[in-house]
Amino acid sequence: MACFLVPAAAATATTVLRRKIPERLHPEWLNSLLWGGVAMLAVEHIAHQEVIPYPPFLTAMKNSNDIPVMLKEMLTVGGTMTLAIFFLWLVMVWITSRAAIKTATGAKRWTG
Repeated sequence: MACFLVPAAAATATTVLRRKIPERLHPEWLNSLLWGGVAMLAVEHIAHQEVIPYPPFLTAMKNSNDIPVMLKEMLTVGGTMTLAIFFLWLVMVWITSRAAIKTATGAKRWTG
């Protein structure tokens, strides 16, 4: 219903604060991952007609009894996806930093 709003909020925050995030942490990667997740979920919700182009925009908002269900989905699905994106970003940054350390120390690269 509205789970894409959670990564959208995180993407908005990281976009606004991207200049405060050190470049070595690759904030552009994080923003790309978050906005890509938002786009993916928004397209899926539009395809299933859960998001409509006129008020109330979210079909769950037609009935106030559905709001707790929508909030639960935002927390469980949107929150889980956002945490997964942050985890993936941290793994990417960690791998990159490890490779940079090995290169700087002259360690042999594994060539397969």
